[in-house]
Amino acid sequence: MLDTPKRLTKKQVEEARKRRLEAMNLQVIEGNPLDAEDIAMFEMFEREGWSHDKRRAYVLDRAKAMADKVK
Repeated sequence: MLDTPKRLTKKQVEEARKRRLEAMNLQVIEGNPLDAEDIAMFEMFEREGWSHDKRRAYVLDRAKAMADKVK
């Protein structure tokens, strides 16, 4: 039997959204704002209620795919 990934509750999604917005502001202060594609990705995570583990795996897979392209 396959385990289905746990989805975040609405409260957890709202907490994650709040942290994301705070982190985005810090990135702007540091002169490294998120681009539209990154913002859309995080909004997708929130909209779909992805677990933090699923989010992490997605980002790592994307980073690996991008690194493989430059080899």
